Amino acid sequence: MAPSRKTFRLKLPSRTLVLGERTLVMGVLNVTPDSFSDGGKFLQPESAIEHAFAMERSGADLLDIGGESTRPGSAETPASIELEHILPVLEALQGRLNIPVSVDTRRSTVAEIALRAGAQIINDVSGLKSDPRIAEVAAHRRVPLILMHMRGEPRTMQAAGFAREVMKDVIHGLRRSVAIAQKAGVAKSQIVLDPGIGFGKSFAQNYELLQKLPQLAKLGYPLLVGTSRKGFLGATLARDGEPAPPEERIWGTAATVTASILNGAHIVRVHDVAEMVQVARVADCLLNPNRRPRN
Repeated sequence: MAPSRKTFRLKLPSRTLVLGERTLVMGVLNVTPDSFSDGGKFLQPESAIEHAFAMERSGADLLDIGGESTRPGSAETPASIELEHILPVLEALQGRLNIPVSVDTRRSTVAEIALRAGAQIINDVSGLKSDPRIAEVAAHRRVPLILMHMRGEPRTMQAAGFAREVMKDVIHGLRRSVAIAQKAGVAKSQIVLDPGIGFGKSFAQNYELLQKLPQLAKLGYPLLVGTSRKGFLGATLARDGEPAPPEERIWGTAATVTASILNGAHIVRVHDVAEMVQVARVADCLLNPNRRPRN
């Protein structure tokens, strides 16, 4: 029996997002040369802008733009380079894209400038560990803040030791992140939590987190889950000892998106928007067989 999903409302500068009535699909736009899934494919502003509109047409409810790769083993990108990647795209989309934009960053300076350029949500994969001042920016600008759990740093997170009890580790880390955010003045109603699938977790722990999402939901915040094309899927789908390449992980992603939704996720963060919009629609009907179809 799938757990019921609580409804929340996130206040953005331009609108209010209702979370929980149906799953929202967040499209990923990596404007980086070294992303694990599409490294360099959308580094040029023109191709990134075109892809943003394509994801909107495919049914994305949100767009998450990032200018720094945080894949396992990645080095830190200077703020100036991060802004160089994302600003032309944000400025070109402002007033033209009809869905809200989230900025995926670990820096308060980048977050502030991105909000001025049209972003309406901050997505911090470090959960305020890299730069706690991000919370001050979110509070001052009154925008939603997504807090993700990351064990360690991107450069070393898959080489360091994993937690003995992954759900306890995630809940402890996210409670700490929430405390920092609320101390800075971020309203509880503006916080979204992300368990950080693939960020400092073993392959088995990623599956365990998906299975135990209802425990995370008990903290009382909306949940975002990002499993799209990640390494644990590549390992699961390996052939002849070689991990499946990212572009061959779509069906595996679909299985984990379904599991995420049935276990309480409000937002799913994906690369393959058209396919996962279909997955989300069907999974939503499993949660509520009597729901009205989305037009």
